[in-house]
Amino acid sequence: MLMPKRVKRRKQFRGSMRGKALRGNKITNGEYGLVATEPCWIRSNQIEAARIAMTRHIKRGGKVWIKIFPDKPVTTKPAETRMGSGKGTLEYWVAVVKPGRVMFELSGVPEEVAREALRLAMHKLPCKCKIVSRADLEGGDNSEN
Repeated sequence: MLMPKRVKRRKQFRGSMRGKALRGNKITNGEYGLVATEPCWIRSNQIEAARIAMTRHIKRGGKVWIKIFPDKPVTTKPAETRMGSGKGTLEYWVAVVKPGRVMFELSGVPEEVAREALRLAMHKLPCKCKIVSRADLEGGDNSEN
């Protein structure tokens, strides 16, 4: 499971997920990518499940890049505990994902294999996503200028 080696502070505020992704919204390494269309927290075990689903489908051919990292700690208090007595203990780590963020990239396999692998990974994630190719994102950028 992914998690930071060490952090400056053990616990964090929840924060907000307003707006679109300003960084990580381009396909930089691969040919095909999985882009989030809504904001969400993605847990480290969900990232790992998506990675396994993709690599199994492409039968260890091609290359997979994970473009998100769970660096936000999430705490929970035990069930049936009264209010007060401080913040809960750390339970899991999440990656904060905003709309437009490229989460996974794939290359080195045919298009239909890549699309099916990304579709399988999409089912493991808690947010709505879309599959894009490098040409789709670059074509969208050129038309805006």
